[in-house]
Amino acid sequence: MIKENQRTLNYINVILDALLIFLCMPIAYWARFFLFPFDDRGITLRYYLILTLCMLPIFLITLGAMNLYDSLRTKRLHWEVGRLFWACSINFVVLQTILFLIKQFYFSRLTFVLYFVLVFFALSGKRLVLRLCLRKFRKQGFNQKHVLLLGNGPMAQRYIQALADDPNLGFFVEGYLASQDTIPDLGYLGNLDDLSSVLNDYQPDEVVAALSAQEFSLTPTIIEICEKEGIKLSIIPFYAEYMPSNPQFDNINGIPVMNIRRIPLDNLVYAVVKRTMDIVGSLLLILLTSPIMLFAAIGVRLSSPGPIIFRQERVGLHNKPFDMYKFRSMRVNAQQDTGWSRNRDPRKTKFGALIRKLSIDELPQLFNVLKGDMSLVGPRPEIPHFVEQFKDEIPLYMVKHQVRPGITGWAQINGLRGDTSIVDRIRYDIYYIENWSIFFDLKILLMTPLKGIINQEKLK
Repeated sequence: MIKENQRTLNYINVILDALLIFLCMPIAYWARFFLFPFDDRGITLRYYLILTLCMLPIFLITLGAMNLYDSLRTKRLHWEVGRLFWACSINFVVLQTILFLIKQFYFSRLTFVLYFVLVFFALSGKRLVLRLCLRKFRKQGFNQKHVLLLGNGPMAQRYIQALADDPNLGFFVEGYLASQDTIPDLGYLGNLDDLSSVLNDYQPDEVVAALSAQEFSLTPTIIEICEKEGIKLSIIPFYAEYMPSNPQFDNINGIPVMNIRRIPLDNLVYAVVKRTMDIVGSLLLILLTSPIMLFAAIGVRLSSPGPIIFRQERVGLHNKPFDMYKFRSMRVNAQQDTGWSRNRDPRKTKFGALIRKLSIDELPQLFNVLKGDMSLVGPRPEIPHFVEQFKDEIPLYMVKHQVRPGITGWAQINGLRGDTSIVDRIRYDIYYIENWSIFFDLKILLMTPLKGIINQEKLK
């Protein structure tokens, strides 16, 4: 039943996308020539609409090629929005290329810019509304994906808990097969030998095998039975219990090779994009904040004797040390104490306490970003003393050094800065590292002025 529902949903998705893609053109045309009528229209709306109809199949094919019409039950909205951004960008380039090749120079380029911006927001908004509707339907028991679970070990129980934690996914576990009935509040349907008969009786949409190491040898038989019945099979390997993160699969001459940690920034293209954003962003922010930095420099000079800029060794990408810049907020030589800076720290000057509250002391790190020591967004760097201490005390601590450290980060905008729990900070840092995207960085940068830069607790 779920297959028919998914097919119907896909049809609705395509039709709504086609309507929105088409209707955005007259809106963009109106906005361009009625809100900004600073030159002649040149070509009437009729020709823009004809061009839109010609581009419509290409647009829909692009959306399909980016898997936006697949089942998105386990995908997050930001994943869809990211794919939509790239789809709109690709189609914009394709359209401009076609117009150039056929020497059609009379169409307004500003109209097309407005059009693709409108399409991006319209399709994103439609998907948000669709998700909200599906969430409501699933709470009422509709559009549920019925699952048969195989196994009762740790991974099986983690799978059940994951579905319980996010009911909006719309998965309903019919029951489970295992050697013993050990999972409370879930229907026990028999042992693994009963798989064929249970599939015939319940007709689930999917079978999820979460077998123990001792039972894993049954996998070929389970695959054969599920394929014979035409039912989708997903496998949670028993060793996933020991894996710290989502794996990444490579293919070496047909042999799947699993890397236990997925780091998007290992991809050269992503790394170049992020570095470009860092260079452009740091230059822009240096220009915008130069009056503030001038004020801070004068204040530091007048508040106490010593250098304006304080340099402190930190550990960066691939465990390499670098000098991180800050406006000096303490007495000279006070920073030699390796303890955390406290709220009422006697080592601070009065002006230093002020610029710390507002995080103005961090602004020189924009030059660290420009040099390549740091990024605008990333895990905060630590001094070598703490790195040596934490790497033996905190599991996965050294993972944070697989990317450039940042001025702000996912942990910081969630209130984890300074002497807060280092374990929680590492958990947020690893989530950022494994789920990095351009939009994730933009989200953090947009949230930083409100939640990350200004230390709310100190202001209170």
